[in-house]
Amino acid sequence: MAKENTPTPHIGAQYGEIAKTVIMAGDPLRAKLMAELYLENPVLFNNVRGMLGYTGTYKGQRVSVMGHGMGIASIGIYTYELFNFYDVETIIRVGSCGARQMYVGLGDIVIAQACCTDSNYALQFHLPGQFSPIADFQLCRLAVESAEKRGYKYHVGNVFSTDAFYCEDDRKTNWTKMGVLADEMEAPALYMNAARAGKKALCICTVSDHIITGEATTAEERQTTFTKMMDVAFDVVTQLK
Repeated sequence: MAKENTPTPHIGAQYGEIAKTVIMAGDPLRAKLMAELYLENPVLFNNVRGMLGYTGTYKGQRVSVMGHGMGIASIGIYTYELFNFYDVETIIRVGSCGARQMYVGLGDIVIAQACCTDSNYALQFHLPGQFSPIADFQLCRLAVESAEKRGYKYHVGNVFSTDAFYCEDDRKTNWTKMGVLADEMEAPALYMNAARAGKKALCICTVSDHIITGEATTAEERQTTFTKMMDVAFDVVTQLK
């Protein structure tokens, strides 16, 4: 099912041009930054719709980096094609999130052990109940070990993944009362696609703003300075067996 479906309508790479492990970011310019900062001899494999993707090596291990766009629908398309058509085994998302708890600060790392969502993405699987999207335990554990070793401030737990960046009412604040760490917009599709394909996935985020205090970073800061989560993601890659 894989090779004959490549290139896809959204990814221009030939089969084999993408590594078995892919680190993804919503902003394609963040993917470009990762290629420049971390990869040796990066080669551009995708520029369809401006969604940049590169393959190179990191500490001798072949790895790809790529953008996935904003929202569950967008990452759902790209990760489905990577898992099912390019035979990618592991995808790690690095992105931004908005903190929901007072003890979570700007620049902290949030490792999404699981995610709640208001999305209907799971309906396509015709499940007789509610599916709980969770990260791969090995990836989660390796990310924690990396953050601890590097001395980075991190939090592990639940995130809330929403379809709506702008909300008409304050019902979403109830997630804070349930101990949810932060909001982001992509993890459920990533985790569900991985589960359905029998693959591995993890979402690592940097806090870009605070829902309670109103603090926020600039777009430029989000694009160029959120490298701690990237350090962690590439550390995880080197430990994969």
